[in-house]
Amino acid sequence: MRYFCFLAFLFLFACEEQPEDQVADFQTHFENSKAKETATYLQTIDFYIRLAKEFPEVNFQTMGQTDSGRPLHIVTYNPDGDFNFKNIGAEKTVILVNNGIHPGESDGIDATMMLFRDLAVGKLPPPKNTVLVAIPIYNIGGSLNRNTATRANQNGPASYGFRGNDKNYDLNRDFIKADTKNARSFSEIYHLVKPDIFIDNHVSNGADYQYTLTHLFTQHDKLGGDLGNYLHTNIMPQLENALSSENWDITPYVNVYNALPESGFSQFIDHPRYSTGYTTLWNTLGMMVETHMLKPYEQRVQGTYELMKQMLMIAEKEGEKLRSLRQKAFEFSNTLTHYPIQWEIDTTRSSTLNFKGYEADTLISEVTGRPRIKYDRTRPFTKPVEYTNYMIPSDSVRVPEYYIVRKGYDDVMERMQQNNIDFEILERDTTLQVESYRIADYKTRNIPYEGHYPHYETKVTAQDEKVNFSEGDYVIPVRQNGIRYIIETLEPAATDSFFNWNFFDPILQQKEHFSPYVFEDEAARMLKENIGLRDSFLLKKTTDSVFAQNGYAQLDWLYKKSDHYEKAHLQYPVYRVLK
Repeated sequence: MRYFCFLAFLFLFACEEQPEDQVADFQTHFENSKAKETATYLQTIDFYIRLAKEFPEVNFQTMGQTDSGRPLHIVTYNPDGDFNFKNIGAEKTVILVNNGIHPGESDGIDATMMLFRDLAVGKLPPPKNTVLVAIPIYNIGGSLNRNTATRANQNGPASYGFRGNDKNYDLNRDFIKADTKNARSFSEIYHLVKPDIFIDNHVSNGADYQYTLTHLFTQHDKLGGDLGNYLHTNIMPQLENALSSENWDITPYVNVYNALPESGFSQFIDHPRYSTGYTTLWNTLGMMVETHMLKPYEQRVQGTYELMKQMLMIAEKEGEKLRSLRQKAFEFSNTLTHYPIQWEIDTTRSSTLNFKGYEADTLISEVTGRPRIKYDRTRPFTKPVEYTNYMIPSDSVRVPEYYIVRKGYDDVMERMQQNNIDFEILERDTTLQVESYRIADYKTRNIPYEGHYPHYETKVTAQDEKVNFSEGDYVIPVRQNGIRYIIETLEPAATDSFFNWNFFDPILQQKEHFSPYVFEDEAARMLKENIGLRDSFLLKKTTDSVFAQNGYAQLDWLYKKSDHYEKAHLQYPVYRVLK
């Protein structure tokens, strides 16, 4: 009997599929192509569907629409088999990975498939306290627009998707303005998952150097407080050291173009238009992985895999601390009296990188006859390089208790709803003491940028006044978890405000005007009856020679001091209630 049981045990053991066998059963297209090709959209989706059917630890879910007409998906790995994020969020650390935002930069697509597979089959130890979520391919339309030529500077794969989506938007500029269905679906995913860590996988463009991997963490001063310091002094060094121990050197994203890295460079500042800038608004630790475009595709995919694996291990160890700091950051944000809306490099501080690059020569181009850079990979170097990675606020605003948005701005309020911002609607007409803004100055791009002609260097003048509001106007309490999103979008001088993204452009156009030959008499009467106005007018004529020579400009100046001038012109239709 003992002999029979022993044979039965051997038989069962032999029949049980080992991790190596299951890996073979779930080979990715990348692996089957001997690391020459990236999976297509359909191959990627089919892979995750099969994985989810085979392993109860994996869930595959449809989430929202895209401009391609095809839905976004998320795939989740949780050893507990619980995929209700209301349960998950309180107990575990959540990592959200985004792939294929630029489908030509496909490294993350293939690396994430292998990572999920290796977790599911047990090749990697299952995390006890961390849940991994991924968007398999974010820019579906770009992925389906497959070609072999548009990544002119990239070493593989054989074919790939296109950077623009179906409407030719660069999705990594769309997280605030949300012109695309992709961005609106991302908001739904993000606020469902509520990630503690966010990873967006990319491929770099720019200088040549020895590294396969570079990281672009969200700017730590902008993240702010204990959480920003924790990212800068704990998480980032841990990741760098962990990768180094596995013979994967990594450096901060090399933010130079047509220049040499050894001359020094600054940290890229990720405004809220970018994925990691957007996720920072909810105190998520964000990072972009930027593999080097000229390294072999196999090497880039392996490096991306290793980075995500190491980040998973760090999250497993640091998760409780991270979740605690995030909660404290939310609480601290709601005590702020002032909020920074503009940033600049702190020239008094910098870091030193032990940078591994290549010597370069400056030659005369055979094409242009102008100087050009040519890197020499036979002359590697390791040099100290100055890295300016500290920022300071250059402008800030006093935090109001409420914003009031005039009714009719449905596109603004739709984005508030998409981002789980609480607000109320006035039930009756009322008069309130508020702070109002007038647009004093702004500049506008003279070429299109992502479907807009954005404004910049916006200046406002503020005044306290009683304003009549109407039934249906929107009241947004500021002190909620979305406080940073609210301020960054509604303060017109903020870099990625809705004003700067043209949501309020009709206020910039004057609708009523005057006929000079008619207004001449009234202008003369105004100067006669108002001595203070006359003195200001004469002073401007004396000190401004251009104004003094332009009769229409003088009449227009007086017109804008009269009761005829429309109050809506340059009046920002969002008001601040300070207390």
